[in-house]
Amino acid sequence: MRILLVEDDPMIGEAVCVALQDAAYAVDWVQDGVTAGRVLQDSDHQAVLLDLGLPKRDGLEVLRRLRQEGSAVPVVVITARDAVESRVQGLDLGADDYLVKPFDVSELLARLRAVIRRRGGQAAPVLTNGRVSLDPATGEARNGEVSAILSAREHALLHALLLHPGRIFSRAELETHLYGWGQEVESNAIDFLIHAVRKKLGAEAIKNVRGAGWLVERAR
Repeated sequence: MRILLVEDDPMIGEAVCVALQDAAYAVDWVQDGVTAGRVLQDSDHQAVLLDLGLPKRDGLEVLRRLRQEGSAVPVVVITARDAVESRVQGLDLGADDYLVKPFDVSELLARLRAVIRRRGGQAAPVLTNGRVSLDPATGEARNGEVSAILSAREHALLHALLLHPGRIFSRAELETHLYGWGQEVESNAIDFLIHAVRKKLGAEAIKNVRGAGWLVERAR
């Protein structure tokens, strides 16, 4: 999953980037509201972590414009503004959640998993198509009676597929989900990851549609 972090504090930004990458997310980081607005106009991100006290354009204005443009991307506000009025305003403008600094990274990751899950139409914490399942909190995947702990990239791949069972993902779409700006992507990277997941969970866990891409099947 690919996350856009909008945070102007270098120490916080670096710490959150590391935490997201360790948790199997691809992360892109911008440090002002104008750049964030420009990126979000043509964004392939699955969620946004948005600070409010940003240079050039306030985070609330970024959020307001984002929702006016019709974007439904999940937004978690992360800010030092702890007044009730600020929280209410952020939620009323379209934020999906609101986390006050300083925060524990584990809580941030849990809230991020929750908003992504809800926007993907999933209520349960474990993603599943009825046969293949993934627990985003632990990284454990199952296919019937077979279970395995996936690497960060394997986890991200299966997570993207299980959010939309039955949907065929092309190579380019999977690369967009798994890799952030400036990350070099080898030509066979997706094939390698799919082979690794199949080796751990079984060849039928991920289906190939020749000439189109890959999917996990819908529940039967």
